[in-house]
Amino acid sequence: MKVLIVEDDNVIVEGLRIALSQEKFEVDAFGTVRDAIDAIKEGVHYDVCLLDVNLPDGDGYQICKAIREKSEVPIIFLTACDDEIHTVLALEQGADDYIAKPFRIRELIARMNAVIRRSKTSGTVGNTSEDLSNLMHIGRCELDIQSGKIKRGEEEIFLSAVEYRLLLIFARNRGSLLTRQNILNEMWDSAGDFVNDNTLTVYVRRLRKKLELDGDEPVITTIRGIGYRMD
Repeated sequence: MKVLIVEDDNVIVEGLRIALSQEKFEVDAFGTVRDAIDAIKEGVHYDVCLLDVNLPDGDGYQICKAIREKSEVPIIFLTACDDEIHTVLALEQGADDYIAKPFRIRELIARMNAVIRRSKTSGTVGNTSEDLSNLMHIGRCELDIQSGKIKRGEEEIFLSAVEYRLLLIFARNRGSLLTRQNILNEMWDSAGDFVNDNTLTVYVRRLRKKLELDGDEPVITTIRGIGYRMD
């Protein structure tokens, strides 16, 4: 598997290179936004990306945006900024996870494997698609359960593993009120770190943004203080 690391601290980079090589990861490392985006534009395939926030010529959010314009490869932010604002901003930009420095290498590898696993199994994990027909209209979009694709007209909408799983939960419970705890219980994976209450709002917001355009009827309705409902 191949990993992209964007980090300007050479000590951290070399430590990660050694540790990840032992786990059979092939590492590409860059220290600037410009070099990382150039690699992304060349179409190099990565299985997971590790991005620092603060870089000499910009920030990791710029790189995250560039990646998301091309693919839904899992992204983990590595940063010293361990607060809710930075966490939410990372998730809003399309990140799948966020780990604060200093971190334990075994924890990082576990999280990398988790997001890779979610990405590969986003449409088949558990029984989330049980009792759903192959084709379902959601607002002005069409969800094809068999292929795992959702389209608006001829345009395909790209969802991350978390977003797709969340969409299937709403679709399977269409018309029913889902409490936040209901959703969290279904989203939780075997590692216990799939999604938490602090970030559920962000994931729902991201999903809405992709499914609803200006002027559309709401696809997901917030029931204040309780949860959500897909009509």
